[in-house]
Amino acid sequence: MSTLTVGVLQQPIIWMDGDANLQHFSRLIAQSAHHDLWVLPEMFTTGFSMQAATQSLSETRVLGWLQALAQKHDTALCGSAAIQLADGAVNRFYFVTPQGDFSYYDKRHLFRMANEHHYYKPGTSRQIIEYRGWRILPQICYDLRFPAFSRTINNDYDLMIYVASWPTARANHWQALLLARAIENQSWVIGCNRVGEDENGLSYQGDSQIIAPEGEIIASALPAEATVITATIDRQQAIAYRQAFPVWQDADRFTLTSSVG
Repeated sequence: MSTLTVGVLQQPIIWMDGDANLQHFSRLIAQSAHHDLWVLPEMFTTGFSMQAATQSLSETRVLGWLQALAQKHDTALCGSAAIQLADGAVNRFYFVTPQGDFSYYDKRHLFRMANEHHYYKPGTSRQIIEYRGWRILPQICYDLRFPAFSRTINNDYDLMIYVASWPTARANHWQALLLARAIENQSWVIGCNRVGEDENGLSYQGDSQIIAPEGEIIASALPAEATVITATIDRQQAIAYRQAFPVWQDADRFTLTSSVG
Protein backbone atom coordinates (compact mmCIF):
# COMPACT_ATOMS: atom_id res chain seq x y z
CA MET A 1 0.00 0.00 0.00
CA SER A 2 1.62 3.24 -1.15
CA THR A 3 -0.41 5.74 0.88
CA LEU A 4 -1.42 6.05 4.53
CA THR A 5 -3.91 8.48 5.98
CA VAL A 6 -2.45 9.45 9.34
CA GLY A 7 -4.00 11.17 12.35
CA VAL A 8 -1.78 12.73 15.02
CA LEU A 9 -3.40 13.22 18.43
CA GLN A 10 -1.90 16.33 20.04
CA GLN A 11 -3.69 16.18 23.37
CA PRO A 12 -3.33 16.89 27.09
CA ILE A 13 -2.76 13.89 29.34
CA ILE A 14 -4.52 13.51 32.67
CA TRP A 15 -1.84 12.95 35.29
CA MET A 16 -1.59 9.33 36.42
CA ASP A 17 -5.18 8.46 35.46
CA GLY A 18 -4.89 5.65 32.96
CA ASP A 19 -8.59 4.87 32.62
CA ALA A 20 -9.50 8.52 32.02
CA ASN A 21 -6.82 8.88 29.35
CA LEU A 22 -7.91 5.72 27.54
CA GLN A 23 -11.51 6.93 27.58
CA HIS A 24 -10.45 10.31 26.17
CA PHE A 25 -8.48 8.84 23.28
CA SER A 26 -11.21 6.28 22.59
CA ARG A 27 -13.76 9.08 22.18
CA LEU A 28 -11.51 11.11 19.90
CA ILE A 29 -10.88 8.20 17.56
CA ALA A 30 -14.55 7.14 17.55
CA GLN A 31 -15.66 10.67 16.65
CA SER A 32 -13.12 11.11 13.84
CA ALA A 33 -13.08 10.00 10.23
CA HIS A 34 -11.34 6.73 9.41
CA HIS A 35 -7.55 6.80 9.36
CA ASP A 36 -5.03 4.09 8.46
CA LEU A 37 -2.87 5.05 11.44
CA TRP A 38 -3.36 7.01 14.66
CA VAL A 39 -0.35 8.35 16.60
CA LEU A 40 -0.59 9.03 20.35
CA PRO A 41 1.97 10.89 22.52
CA GLU A 42 4.64 9.52 24.82
CA MET A 43 3.33 7.95 28.05
CA PHE A 44 -0.23 8.57 26.89
CA THR A 45 -1.75 6.74 29.87
CA THR A 46 0.01 8.71 32.63
CA GLY A 47 2.03 11.71 31.55
CA PHE A 48 5.82 11.74 31.77
CA SER A 49 6.26 10.52 35.34
CA MET A 50 9.08 8.60 36.99
CA GLN A 51 6.50 6.70 39.07
CA ALA A 52 4.27 5.90 36.10
CA ALA A 53 5.25 2.27 35.64
CA THR A 54 4.50 1.20 39.21
CA GLN A 55 1.29 3.23 39.53
CA SER A 56 -0.24 2.92 36.07
CA LEU A 57 -2.14 0.35 34.05
CA SER A 58 -0.65 -3.07 33.39
CA GLU A 59 0.81 -4.09 30.05
CA THR A 60 -2.12 -6.45 29.58
CA ARG A 61 -4.59 -3.59 30.05
CA VAL A 62 -2.77 -1.11 27.78
CA LEU A 63 -2.06 -3.59 25.00
CA GLY A 64 -5.57 -5.03 25.21
CA TRP A 65 -7.07 -1.55 24.85
CA LEU A 66 -4.90 -0.80 21.81
CA GLN A 67 -5.79 -4.11 20.16
CA ALA A 68 -9.53 -3.75 20.80
CA LEU A 69 -9.60 -0.17 19.50
CA ALA A 70 -7.52 -1.05 16.44
CA GLN A 71 -9.81 -3.92 15.52
CA LYS A 72 -12.99 -1.95 16.20
CA HIS A 73 -12.01 0.96 13.94
CA ASP A 74 -9.93 -1.00 11.39
CA THR A 75 -6.88 1.15 12.05
CA ALA A 76 -3.33 0.91 13.33
CA LEU A 77 -2.43 2.64 16.60
CA CYS A 78 0.90 3.63 18.11
CA GLY A 79 2.21 5.49 21.13
CA SER A 80 4.28 4.86 24.24
CA ALA A 81 3.33 3.84 27.77
CA ALA A 82 5.22 3.25 31.00
CA ILE A 83 5.18 -0.50 31.61
CA GLN A 84 6.32 -2.45 34.65
CA LEU A 85 7.94 -5.77 33.71
CA ALA A 86 9.18 -8.50 36.02
CA ASP A 87 12.80 -7.29 35.71
CA GLY A 88 12.13 -3.53 35.66
CA ALA A 89 10.20 -0.75 34.00
CA VAL A 90 10.38 0.40 30.38
CA ASN A 91 9.05 3.28 28.33
CA ARG A 92 7.53 1.14 25.57
CA PHE A 93 6.35 2.21 22.12
CA TYR A 94 3.59 -0.08 20.86
CA PHE A 95 2.50 -0.42 17.25
CA VAL A 96 -0.75 -2.36 16.86
CA THR A 97 -2.34 -3.34 13.53
CA PRO A 98 -6.07 -3.60 12.72
CA GLN A 99 -5.74 -7.38 13.08
CA GLY A 100 -4.45 -7.00 16.63
CA ASP A 101 -0.85 -7.94 15.84
CA PHE A 102 1.70 -5.81 17.64
CA SER A 103 5.34 -4.78 17.71
CA TYR A 104 7.17 -2.73 20.30
CA TYR A 105 10.31 -0.67 20.85
CA ASP A 106 11.72 0.29 24.26
CA LYS A 107 13.10 3.82 24.54
CA ARG A 108 16.86 3.67 24.10
CA HIS A 109 17.87 7.17 25.23
CA LEU A 110 16.52 7.92 28.69
CA PHE A 111 16.22 11.57 29.71
CA ARG A 112 18.79 11.88 32.46
CA MET A 113 17.85 15.48 33.28
CA ALA A 114 14.63 14.03 34.73
CA ASN A 115 16.45 10.95 36.11
CA GLU A 116 14.54 8.71 33.71
CA HIS A 117 17.59 6.44 33.56
CA HIS A 118 17.20 5.71 37.29
CA TYR A 119 13.59 4.52 36.93
CA TYR A 120 13.45 2.82 33.52
CA LYS A 121 15.56 0.29 31.67
CA PRO A 122 16.94 1.43 28.31
CA GLY A 123 16.15 -0.41 25.12
CA THR A 124 19.16 -2.05 23.52
CA SER A 125 18.36 -1.82 19.81
CA ARG A 126 16.25 0.01 17.31
CA GLN A 127 13.35 -1.70 15.59
CA ILE A 128 11.84 -1.40 12.12
CA ILE A 129 8.16 -2.26 11.86
CA GLU A 130 6.47 -3.32 8.63
CA TYR A 131 2.90 -2.24 7.99
CA ARG A 132 1.05 -2.23 4.65
CA GLY A 133 4.26 -2.09 2.66
CA TRP A 134 5.75 0.68 4.83
CA ARG A 135 8.88 0.27 6.90
CA ILE A 136 8.53 2.35 10.06
CA LEU A 137 11.16 3.39 12.61
CA PRO A 138 9.62 4.07 16.06
CA GLN A 139 11.36 6.61 18.30
CA ILE A 140 10.53 8.24 21.63
CA CYS A 141 11.15 11.88 22.61
CA TYR A 142 14.81 12.23 23.74
CA ASP A 143 15.84 9.79 20.96
CA LEU A 144 15.38 12.77 18.64
CA ARG A 145 18.67 14.27 19.86
CA PHE A 146 20.75 11.29 18.66
CA PRO A 147 20.89 11.27 14.84
CA ALA A 148 23.20 8.25 14.51
CA PHE A 149 20.56 6.05 16.15
CA SER A 150 17.95 7.02 13.56
CA ARG A 151 20.20 7.23 10.50
CA THR A 152 18.92 5.22 7.55
CA ILE A 153 21.13 2.33 6.49
CA ASN A 154 20.67 1.93 2.74
CA ASN A 155 17.18 3.41 3.04
CA ASP A 156 15.97 0.68 5.41
CA TYR A 157 12.83 2.59 6.45
CA ASP A 158 10.34 5.01 4.89
CA LEU A 159 8.81 6.69 7.93
CA MET A 160 10.07 7.81 11.35
CA ILE A 161 7.54 8.31 14.14
CA TYR A 162 8.52 10.34 17.21
CA VAL A 163 6.12 10.34 20.17
CA ALA A 164 7.00 12.84 22.86
CA SER A 165 6.46 14.77 26.05
CA TRP A 166 8.70 17.64 24.91
CA PRO A 167 8.43 20.77 27.09
CA THR A 168 7.72 24.27 25.84
CA ALA A 169 11.07 25.54 27.12
CA ARG A 170 12.84 23.69 24.30
CA ALA A 171 10.13 23.83 21.64
CA ASN A 172 12.50 25.31 19.07
CA HIS A 173 14.79 22.27 19.47
CA TRP A 174 11.87 19.92 18.79
CA GLN A 175 10.90 21.73 15.61
CA ALA A 176 14.45 22.05 14.27
CA LEU A 177 15.43 18.45 14.99
CA LEU A 178 12.30 16.93 13.45
CA LEU A 179 13.01 18.85 10.26
CA ALA A 180 16.66 17.79 10.31
CA ARG A 181 15.76 14.10 10.71
CA ALA A 182 13.50 14.26 7.65
CA ILE A 183 16.05 16.06 5.48
CA GLU A 184 19.13 14.02 6.42
CA ASN A 185 17.33 10.68 6.03
CA GLN A 186 15.08 11.64 3.10
CA SER A 187 12.27 10.07 5.08
CA TRP A 188 8.74 10.91 6.13
CA VAL A 189 8.70 12.09 9.74
CA ILE A 190 5.77 12.30 12.15
CA GLY A 191 6.22 14.08 15.47
CA CYS A 192 3.41 13.73 18.02
CA ASN A 193 3.83 15.83 21.16
CA ARG A 194 1.42 16.40 24.04
CA VAL A 195 0.00 19.73 25.25
CA GLY A 196 -1.04 21.10 28.63
CA GLU A 197 0.74 21.19 31.97
CA ASP A 198 1.78 18.29 34.20
CA GLU A 199 1.96 17.89 37.97
CA ASN A 200 5.65 18.86 37.92
CA GLY A 201 4.74 22.29 36.56
CA LEU A 202 6.11 21.61 33.09
CA SER A 203 4.28 23.11 30.12
CA TYR A 204 3.95 21.41 26.74
CA GLN A 205 2.91 23.27 23.60
CA GLY A 206 2.79 20.37 21.17
CA ASP A 207 4.04 21.62 17.80
CA SER A 208 3.17 18.23 16.32
CA GLN A 209 4.16 17.92 12.67
CA ILE A 210 4.08 15.71 9.60
CA ILE A 211 7.11 16.32 7.38
CA ALA A 212 7.81 15.07 3.84
CA PRO A 213 11.19 13.58 2.79
CA GLU A 214 12.14 16.80 1.01
CA GLY A 215 11.73 18.74 4.27
CA GLU A 216 8.32 20.23 3.52
CA ILE A 217 6.04 20.50 6.56
CA ILE A 218 2.73 19.29 5.18
CA ALA A 219 0.75 19.44 8.44
CA SER A 220 1.43 21.21 11.72
CA ALA A 221 -0.60 21.71 14.87
CA LEU A 222 -1.24 25.09 16.42
CA PRO A 223 0.90 25.47 19.55
CA ALA A 224 -0.73 24.80 22.94
CA GLU A 225 -3.96 23.60 21.32
CA ALA A 226 -5.58 20.22 21.86
CA THR A 227 -6.14 19.16 18.30
CA VAL A 228 -5.79 16.47 15.65
CA ILE A 229 -3.73 16.91 12.50
CA THR A 230 -4.22 14.71 9.47
CA ALA A 231 -2.38 14.03 6.23
CA THR A 232 -2.13 11.38 3.54
CA ILE A 233 1.48 10.36 3.06
CA ASP A 234 2.88 8.45 0.09
CA ARG A 235 5.73 5.95 0.30
CA GLN A 236 6.45 6.36 -3.41
CA GLN A 237 7.27 10.02 -2.80
CA ALA A 238 10.19 9.00 -0.58
CA ILE A 239 11.37 6.38 -3.06
CA ALA A 240 11.23 8.83 -5.99
CA TYR A 241 13.04 11.57 -4.07
CA ARG A 242 15.83 9.22 -2.99
CA GLN A 243 16.29 8.14 -6.61
CA ALA A 244 16.28 11.70 -7.96
CA PHE A 245 18.57 13.10 -5.25
CA PRO A 246 20.64 10.11 -3.98
CA VAL A 247 22.47 11.71 -1.06
CA TRP A 248 22.35 8.37 0.74
CA GLN A 249 24.86 6.88 -1.71
CA ASP A 250 27.57 9.17 -0.28
CA ALA A 251 26.75 8.59 3.38
CA ASP A 252 29.58 7.57 5.72
CA ARG A 253 29.55 3.91 6.63
CA PHE A 254 29.42 3.08 10.31
CA THR A 255 28.35 0.35 12.72
CA LEU A 256 26.06 1.29 15.58
CA THR A 257 27.12 -0.31 18.85
CA SER A 258 25.29 -0.24 22.16
CA SER A 259 26.60 1.80 25.09
CA VAL A 260 24.05 0.15 27.36
CA GLY A 261 25.16 -2.32 29.98
